Amino acid sequence: MAPNIERYFAAKLEEVLTMSLAARPELVLIDRDLPRAEKLIEALRGDASTRRLSIAVLARGDFDPGEAAFLEAGANAILRLPPDASWDERLRRLMQVAVRKRARLPVSFAVDGLPRDGGAAVPAMALNLSATGMLLESSLALDPGEDVGLEFSPPGAAAPVRVHGRVVRLVSSTQFGIEFLRFEGEGRSALARFVEMQR
Repeated sequence: MAPNIERYFAAKLEEVLTMSLAARPELVLIDRDLPRAEKLIEALRGDASTRRLSIAVLARGDFDPGEAAFLEAGANAILRLPPDASWDERLRRLMQVAVRKRARLPVSFAVDGLPRDGGAAVPAMALNLSATGMLLESSLALDPGEDVGLEFSPPGAAAPVRVHGRVVRLVSSTQFGIEFLRFEGEGRSALARFVEMQR
């Protein structure tokens, strides 16, 4: 990370809450093994002054189904240790989430979920949308950390947008927060134009 970034360290839940209120960080990194980590995430999401910051959980080893609790509590992502080359881009995106959330648009249009096994597309509905992700409502059984292919045509779009995304949050049993990872063709610029036109 860049040397001009200010860093603050805290070892206890209470210290994190106090520091987050005082320093107003863009990103909070929480060790998965911190006692009451899930409660800390819920507290940060529950306070109006810290609700918009980005939260990432640092975890070792492969994805553990128990980590879904952190995403359900409000974490934006789980970053696997040790750091690798993907961290720079992921951290950059996470530090921009708080700003971009203000541009999240309420929408209602059809989305096709494309299973990894090549089966038939599953219909879904986009409920809100930004340049970096969407809230998806679907009968698809999706788990946090799972990759999914999506195809959708925002109103007025000249061609469908095809994107590969990842489930980063379970909002309910039928609603999922999706982070966009990779667009096909001109999908990224087409989506960016649509979002900009709605502002």
